[in-house]
Amino acid sequence: MKILGTAPSVIDLAEDRDLFRAMMEKLEIPMPESGMAVDVDEAIAIAKEIGYPVMVRPSYVLGGRGMEVVYDDESLADYMKAAVGVTPDRPILIDRFLKHALECEADAISDGTHAFVPAVMEHIELAGIHSGDSACIIPSVHISEENVRTIEEYTKKIAEEMHVKGLMNMQYAIENGKVYVLEANPRASRTVPLVSKVCNIRMVPLATDIITSEITGRPSPVPSLKEQDIPYYGVKEAVFPFNMFQEVDPILGPEMRSTGEVLGLSPSYGEAFYKAQEATQTRLPLEGTVLISVNRKDKPEAVEIAKGFAEDGFKILATGSTYDLLTANGIPAEKVKKLYEGRPNILDMITNGTIDLIVNIPAGKESVHDDSYLRKAAIKAKIPYMTTMAAARVTAKGIKYVKEHGNGEIKSLQELHGEIRDRE
Repeated sequence: MKILGTAPSVIDLAEDRDLFRAMMEKLEIPMPESGMAVDVDEAIAIAKEIGYPVMVRPSYVLGGRGMEVVYDDESLADYMKAAVGVTPDRPILIDRFLKHALECEADAISDGTHAFVPAVMEHIELAGIHSGDSACIIPSVHISEENVRTIEEYTKKIAEEMHVKGLMNMQYAIENGKVYVLEANPRASRTVPLVSKVCNIRMVPLATDIITSEITGRPSPVPSLKEQDIPYYGVKEAVFPFNMFQEVDPILGPEMRSTGEVLGLSPSYGEAFYKAQEATQTRLPLEGTVLISVNRKDKPEAVEIAKGFAEDGFKILATGSTYDLLTANGIPAEKVKKLYEGRPNILDMITNGTIDLIVNIPAGKESVHDDSYLRKAAIKAKIPYMTTMAAARVTAKGIKYVKEHGNGEIKSLQELHGEIRDRE
């Protein structure tokens, strides 16, 4: 049985969800406010109690299929009316959407009594992007030491309470400095190979030893595992099939769309991200022209990111109010037209090969105009593009590091592992 918070289960989900929430209350571990509904009126009542925006999803699917963030009664009513197969045993799940929250996860090895967490993995994209699609950093960079310890403590408590034997994956979100548990999966996760490589820990053989201990008589390896200081970073990046489906908007969301993943390693997480992008066959430019077009709520962050690109020698193109904001803050930029503003416009420039990198943060529900054409054009022209401010920020950081340090020293995985030290 899969026990969870906001993740779906294929069996007895309503019962499992109540059980999991009761367990979290017992352990004094916070979860986002949530509810379950089978009709429109019930869903709207729950959403109003929780507060918009809310994350909604069917209870009988996996991989985030059918999951959406909704912002008002009208959208929620449309979602409920379109839902198929909703019954009291298979309700729609409604959770408070954690705003501007940092998402992270932890894999653990547990023997049923004790658990060990090799590292906490930080998602580059904020909460709302499926964990399989988000780029991730191991070990974490921006999570405070206090929150890292909290995540490790929560993971161990849950593993021990559930008497997990083998591997386990926990997912969390941090909102305003508070750690919330999102889901607990008492099984191996797709992140196990990544954590094993970065942390030099053979998670699968260790878990196998635990699972087969009654047959082999071997003692549990968990008590002998030690916390380690890892002097480099691993960045996982997802691989997407958008080049094969060029009319599909490549914007990311809660529904998983990736078909693979790669890993970059470096003493700098910026360079590790740069390497990971290169491994996905998306080589980031070290010079040229960057287009910046962001929504209203992300404009304050756009100044910092544009400044980084300008310092690295990039020519900056910007649209409308983004251009006004950048120039008002002393950042040189050239104003360009969107598709509906006449010609020559962004699409013309992409087609003519004028643009080398695109930072396009969509406006979402409040937007009057659809700018998916921009992202689709980037796919067709094979231009690197970023659709979240977090990804844009680490992109600028990675380009800056590579420009200043070159490709750096190339080390084998064994050499990197030799630099890991046990924490005192």
